[in-house]
Amino acid sequence: MRIVFFGTPQFAIPTLEKLLAELQFQVVGVVTQPDKNRGRGNKLSPSPIKELAVAHNLPIWQPARIKKDPETIEALRQLGADLFVVVAYGQILSQEILDLPKLGCINVHGSLLPQY
Repeated sequence: MRIVFFGTPQFAIPTLEKLLAELQFQVVGVVTQPDKNRGRGNKLSPSPIKELAVAHNLPIWQPARIKKDPETIEALRQLGADLFVVVAYGQILSQEILDLPKLGCINVHGSLLPQY
């Protein structure tokens, strides 16, 4: 199964690691927030998910506003993903993006959600 992973913070790491460890899953790309200035020196730093993706030689996209980035949307379309997995990505995905994967999208959320 071809999967594109969307995530940014440390919270998303265990999910991506699990997907990478399972032989039936092929993570074909990662979408994360752009690098940000952090720390005492205000140094430009990658997100925890980007660091993991780099360590696994995965293709990475970091659009500032994914809904307004036709190049990223086209790249995602070209991947032919079966599933998108979203964990604390940090942006709302448009219906156009949600409709790209053959099997849809799964959103892992860190809090208990209401029934509706």
